[in-house]
Order: sequence, then C-alpha cells, then structure tokens
Amino acid sequence: MQFIRDARTTILNRLAERRAHRRLAEELATFRTAAERTELDLMLGRHSAEETAEIHAILSRQDAERRYASAVHAAGVPGR
Repeated sequence: MQFIRDARTTILNRLAERRAHRRLAEELATFRTAAERTELDLMLGRHSAEETAEIHAILSRQDAERRYASAVHAAGVPGR
C-alpha cells in the first residue's frame, strides 16, 4: 500500500512541476523586445547560474524556436 501512495505522490509532484514549468515558459515568452530581454537579463544577472539555469534553458529554447519559425517564414516553406 505504501508503494501505491509513493507512486501517486511522485506522479502528482511531476505534474505540478510540469505545470509550473509551463507557466514559467509562458511568462518568459512575453519578454520579446530587445528592451524587455535586456531588463530580464539584468534581473537574472543578480542570481547565480544555478538559480537561473531553468530560465536560461527556456529562453534558449524559445529563441531557437523563434529563429526557426522566422527562417521557415522567410524561406516561404508551405504548410508551416
């Protein structure tokens, strides 16, 4: 019975972590302009790399996605 409770707790914790990560990614996606990103970078600069690792990973992924979407759009690739 303890195993089932532990498994349920683990699953619920993972779901909560995913939701929090998704919310963080959505909030970070609102920082689009150069000025907004500069302001965000200044705020992040006040913290250690360890503390901001998740944020930097999300921002890097979002930047890559934007560059890809821009390149696809510029190339006129249909269906994307």
